[in-house]
Amino acid sequence: MRRAAMLCVALLLACGCGPAATRPPAKPPVVRAYPAFDAERARTDRGLVVEAHGGTLSEVLVYQRGEPVPGRLDGAHTTWRSDWTLMPDTEYTVTARAAGASGPATVAMGRFRTRPVERTLEIASTTPLPGETVGTGMPVIIDFDTPVADKAAVERALEVVPEIPVEGAWRWTSDTRVVYRPRRFWAPRQHVTVTAHLAGVRAGAGVHGTADSTFVFTVGRDQSSSIDTRTHQMVVRRDGRIVRQMAISAGMATTREYTTTSGVHLTMDKGDPVRMVSPGRVEGEPGYYDELIGHAVRISDSGEYVHAKDNVWAQGRENVSHGCINSRPDQAAWFYDTSLRGDPVTIIGTDRALEWDNGWGFWQLPWEKWRQGSALPSADSAGGLVPQR
Repeated sequence: MRRAAMLCVALLLACGCGPAATRPPAKPPVVRAYPAFDAERARTDRGLVVEAHGGTLSEVLVYQRGEPVPGRLDGAHTTWRSDWTLMPDTEYTVTARAAGASGPATVAMGRFRTRPVERTLEIASTTPLPGETVGTGMPVIIDFDTPVADKAAVERALEVVPEIPVEGAWRWTSDTRVVYRPRRFWAPRQHVTVTAHLAGVRAGAGVHGTADSTFVFTVGRDQSSSIDTRTHQMVVRRDGRIVRQMAISAGMATTREYTTTSGVHLTMDKGDPVRMVSPGRVEGEPGYYDELIGHAVRISDSGEYVHAKDNVWAQGRENVSHGCINSRPDQAAWFYDTSLRGDPVTIIGTDRALEWDNGWGFWQLPWEKWRQGSALPSADSAGGLVPQR
């Protein structure tokens, strides 16, 4: 009996007949936001980051002035980031839900306000114009109203979305101008949306963007022209078919300024008539001229046009112009009427090359050299997430 009693006690002890062993309760996830809740002068240029510690985020809702703020979760669902920077002098509300592996969930709600700006950065002008229909070579040009010191931050806020995806890159041509060019000509007949997410972007010491801006343009039909100054011929193709062949006369090439530039030009603007005055000469000097020229389509900043001229004796036979391409008046009028800004005009046959920064000679630069003018690392894309904290 004694042995049996001792065995019973041992079994009772082994079965835990003493005080019950308990696990500590599961802790709910911790949610943190940057900027912190209740901040009154939060920075704008770093965007908003919401993190879950000890769990995963199931939902993040952010609003400013009643509008939802776009953002995205990382692959682990532990971090949410706003897509863009934050608007200055604006109140934001945040609701974040986080779930743990087990145990209770966390709902965090809060608000914060961003600081006002000292000096503003705004867009002074854009090319193309909103709603404009353009040629397949058209660049996107944005001019700012103040010099940009932090070009990478501003460039990262610029987004180009064509209907037909294309590789493209921005290049800074000055402290106030940035130009976007696709690697190859745009595919025709599509809309392209350009958005500058500038609100809250820090462009320099004390300089911030205050508003976003969006415009849409249309790439029209595919029209391009090729000009051979040696054969004195111009061929216009539309959607791959020859639609017009024109006899022309190019620059006489007696001086550099009277030599037509060879390379890929773009049609920039046009006028009927355009006043043309000889550069660097005054009235009475040899070579001076001051004329009104009809149906003139500009193709560079160095005074080159495709225009009308009633000198059919030279067109198709001899180069006698001051650097422009001239053709028979009726054919020049046709070209004038059918041209869109951004149509490519490729000229060959002269010993003067078009400079890449002469007008819209941007296609003169090979793609890799074009990309070197970007302020972003080569692996970065034009437009994207705000920098990490």
